[in-house]
Amino acid sequence: MALEILHDRRIRSIRWLDLVPVTRWEASKELILPIPALVLSLFLAYQELYVPAFLASFVFFLTGLRLAHGAFHYTLGLGRPASDLVMAGLSVLMLGSMHCIQFHHLRHHKHCMDEEDLEGKSARGNAWQALLMGPWFPVRLHLAGLARARGRVRRWIVAELLGNALWLGLVLAVLDVPVLRLHVLSMAGGQCLTAFFAVWTVHHDCERSHFIARTLRRPFLNLISFNMFFHVEHHLFPKVPTCHLPRLATRIDQAAPELQSMEVI
Repeated sequence: MALEILHDRRIRSIRWLDLVPVTRWEASKELILPIPALVLSLFLAYQELYVPAFLASFVFFLTGLRLAHGAFHYTLGLGRPASDLVMAGLSVLMLGSMHCIQFHHLRHHKHCMDEEDLEGKSARGNAWQALLMGPWFPVRLHLAGLARARGRVRRWIVAELLGNALWLGLVLAVLDVPVLRLHVLSMAGGQCLTAFFAVWTVHHDCERSHFIARTLRRPFLNLISFNMFFHVEHHLFPKVPTCHLPRLATRIDQAAPELQSMEVI
């Protein structure tokens, strides 16, 4: 069953194609965005300032998700080959296979909140259920991705998981670098929280007809979340890059103001 909101005349009348192009400067900013938090987290861990190091790691994970998400939809302005390399690099830095997450995320857009939407299942219960299922969430996605993906996507998944195995072997069994072990631990924690922060927060209590996802209209919260919660906007127009979602949100508010009533917070 198609999402009814996509056929709403008000939504179909919204201008969005002018928001698709990305300038070189915007593409550069997307690529650079996670780096300061990663460097800061490693530096703080080296100084044995573990609490702020974990906070910096959380920011790196969030900005890494933003970058990976742009690569999923090939909206970074880099082209497909370069976007594939971005996903491969982030797979090792953040743990897991980003091509596997991409496989499920694109299915999530096609089958949003139906029985075929493995990613969206995390949003069907309450917050505690999403948190409790957190450690199983990435495992389930990767097992399903290996079973269902075909061709080049499956080859990318296998290569990225092998890269993870090599990286984890080096960090945990060969290299005696506590800073890297702390980074790996932080990324594992981030993966366990993805079901809650990346799925439940933006889809809980939503449906497949009109209110398909949530959004956020609080400037400060959007600033510290790097505009990652303009989610109904993203579902309606997935080809619009994250950096242009605030402008898209203004146009959607004018055409269908009721959609902003389903807020993340």
